[in-house]
Amino acid sequence: MNFLAHIFLSGDNELLTLGNFSADGVRGKRYKTYPKEMQAGIILHREIDTFTDAHPTVRKSTKRLHKNYGHYSGVIVDIFYDHFLAKNWSDYSLIPLEVNVENFYKSLTKHLEIMPPRFQKLTPFMIEDNWLLSYASLEGIQKVLNGMNHRTKGKSGMHEATKELKQYYSEFEADFTSFFAELIIFSEEKRSQIEKEFHI
Repeated sequence: MNFLAHIFLSGDNELLTLGNFSADGVRGKRYKTYPKEMQAGIILHREIDTFTDAHPTVRKSTKRLHKNYGHYSGVIVDIFYDHFLAKNWSDYSLIPLEVNVENFYKSLTKHLEIMPPRFQKLTPFMIEDNWLLSYASLEGIQKVLNGMNHRTKGKSGMHEATKELKQYYSEFEADFTSFFAELIIFSEEKRSQIEKEFHI
């Protein structure tokens, strides 16, 4: 899953949320150098990714993209799913997306010094361009895919993937809705287990 989903699935613990958000910037056992709430979030992130990558509905989504984007298909689907989460946010939260995003940016800024280096560099760009809110529009998704393609030096061709998003829009949205309902249940159970293990 991509940034918005990981934030949403974190619950109310501020540092756990930041750990879940930034876990891709932490390799192996280096997570143990972070505060315990962040450690819990990093572990939760890894559990969510494992569940997601193995899920047959997600694989159905990636299959639509595999011919044109190969191993980048999973990354693209993560971004597509964040689009549907942002677009349908009111189905999942009573707090408006704008408010939730603003609160997260404040938390991120407040704790920037303890974030992984990659995320310390990324944060100003994320806030300036309001990535999380932009996911709700196709224009925002196009901008994200353009940026991802640039990072792969054009090898991924990801900037073209909005064609498939538009072509199979209802199919991708149905996949997301079905899968995310299961992911919410999985994440709540896993988070509760991890919080007990870390005595949070």
